[in-house]
Amino acid sequence: ISVGEHSFGMPARISCRVGVGKNGVLDIESEIEMSGSSYEKGSLILQGFITGRYALEHPLTFTASICIEQSYSYIDGDSASSTGLYVLMSSLGRIPLRQDLAVTGSVDQFGRIQPIGGANEKIEGFFDVCQARGLTGTQGVLIPATNVDDLMLAPRVVDAIAAGNFHVYPIATIDEGMELLCGVVAGQRDANDQWSKGSFNEAIQTNIERLHRLSGEGSDD
Repeated sequence: ISVGEHSFGMPARISCRVGVGKNGVLDIESEIEMSGSSYEKGSLILQGFITGRYALEHPLTFTASICIEQSYSYIDGDSASSTGLYVLMSSLGRIPLRQDLAVTGSVDQFGRIQPIGGANEKIEGFFDVCQARGLTGTQGVLIPATNVDDLMLAPRVVDAIAAGNFHVYPIATIDEGMELLCGVVAGQRDANDQWSKGSFNEAIQTNIERLHRLSGEGSDD
């Protein structure tokens, strides 16, 4: 957020709900026209990623709504697109995410995390909130790996990181970030296009197929 010559970061909560339907991914900010074209492009990329990874045998038959909770102002930019994808995957797989980590980063349709602006301010903003509430030693921020060279953090943040009281995690892919956020491995596809047992990708694929059956389109002929 920029106010005059000052810029600062402020954490926001993003939520997602998923159910049977055919509307795909709905972004509430976009639906009510409280977002710009860059933000909306980032939201549409989420649909492309989910389709390309999980809809190889049949169309997606779910409706998901993503919302930046208690956001009442116009927003733009794609730096929250990776966060949107994390909460979407969490909801689709019914896998909880850690709440002591903040996330920033753009994502492309192949799940690669892309650089964003204001990385320093975003890290410092979340750190200040954590410090005010009490540092636990587990809190931190996921940032694009490509932003590491841009970091010039305030001494208070650098000192906390050096002491192991706060963490900054450079992330290159959405799978890498999900593993950190949910504590479950990404897994790999086998020769039959099946995801590894116990992986979060398997959980997501399984629930998407369950939603497909519940929609009536997955019934046996």
